[in-house]
Formats: sequence, structure tokens, C-alpha cells
Amino acid sequence: MIILRHCESEFNRLYTLTGRDPGVADPSLSRQGRDHAQRLVQELAAEPITRILVSPFTRALETAAPIAKALGITPEITPLVRERGMYSCDEGSPASALCAAWPRLDFAGLEEVWWSDLPESDRALQNRVQRFRSFMTAQPEAGQTLVVSHWWFLLGLCGDSLENGDWRHEHP
Repeated sequence: MIILRHCESEFNRLYTLTGRDPGVADPSLSRQGRDHAQRLVQELAAEPITRILVSPFTRALETAAPIAKALGITPEITPLVRERGMYSCDEGSPASALCAAWPRLDFAGLEEVWWSDLPESDRALQNRVQRFRSFMTAQPEAGQTLVVSHWWFLLGLCGDSLENGDWRHEHP
């Protein structure tokens, strides 16, 4: 699979400026983040992506959107790869709001309040990572799957810190 950390969000931008949680729930991508998401289309063009799994957070959806459009793939909403509940940005938008904002995506399997409690324990995060590994191991097209996720989840999955917009190949 290919793992991708979402591009820079408004939370990331503001946190970098101040070093403090700016109190922004479910932030959108920053201007720089949107530009980076567009550049990822070219970066990932040679990869054999046939499936996109994406966290329901807005920043992940906005990162996946240009790639999905270029490849003609409808992203699959995958709450298992959501961010660890730690900061204000880790409070998501209700499923009904996401449905209204992203009418072409299927949020039917998403609970109205789907994000993790703040703070989410290490054990809860590692449990989600293991469930996702098991899920991906059983997927025949795992090698052609792009997973758009978040720093804490990807750290638990691969053991490395990925910066905004970084991607790499990873075995489940």
C-alpha cells in the first residue's frame, strides 16, 4: 500500500506559527496544503493506484480529492485510519455535515459522531492500527491502495514521522 499524510491544514499552519493549539476543529487545508495536494497528482501518477481509503477528516478528504479525480476513483471513507484524538483539530465534522459537503462520497457507514474521544489512549490507537493491518493484509489489491491518513496513525503504522504531504510504500 501507499500511505500518505494529509497536506498542510489550517491547524498545522497556525500551530507552526504559534506553537499552541489554535482551537480549530476539523480544519480544511491551507492554501499551501491545497497547492501541495494538486502537486501530488503528478507525484503519484506513475503509481498503480486503483483504490483510495481516506480518513473522514476534512483535511484528508481535501488531500485525496485531486488524486481521486485524476485517477477516476471514488475514495472510500475509512474511519479506522482517522487521527488520534489529541488536539482541537481531531474533533471531526458530523457525518451529516460531511454528507452535505461531499455529496459524491458514501458516508452511510459512518456514525454521526465518529472521531475518537480526546485524549485517545496509546492502547486505543494501537488497537486501531492493528485492526487496519489485519484488514489490509486480507485485501487482494493492497499493493494498489492509497491510504490518506494522519501523523499519529501513520506513526503507529510505520514507525516513522511523515510530514504533511509525505508518502511512501508500506507493507501491511
